[in-house]
Amino acid sequence: MRARILLIDDDDLVRNVLARMLAAADYEVIEAADGDEGTRMYQGDNVDLVIADIVMPNMEGVETIGKLRQADRKLKIIAISGRSRFGNQINPESAEALWVDAILAKPIRQKDLLAKVDAVLNA
Repeated sequence: MRARILLIDDDDLVRNVLARMLAAADYEVIEAADGDEGTRMYQGDNVDLVIADIVMPNMEGVETIGKLRQADRKLKIIAISGRSRFGNQINPESAEALWVDAILAKPIRQKDLLAKVDAVLNA
């Protein structure tokens, strides 16, 4: 059974490109344009992984991640960010501070995205 991924990013172009990368690797992708929409779309056990942008309107990624964590502490989450909020400090400690399993910095290359998704899903 293929993994189902909820992809939350306010940038339509980025979300579209990442969704196509994931679909090409045979993942089922559900898209949300912001954290508010993403938390409404989240359906517990029906989602294997959430990929959420950190900087978004309506509901910041950190708040989105917090709400998803309240719903399911075991949910696998990858945070993505195009801003240098993390600088060069994208490491396990940054991920732990955000309550996520991993962090990816934009721009995201397909091989990096798929490697991180595979690692998180199989952890």
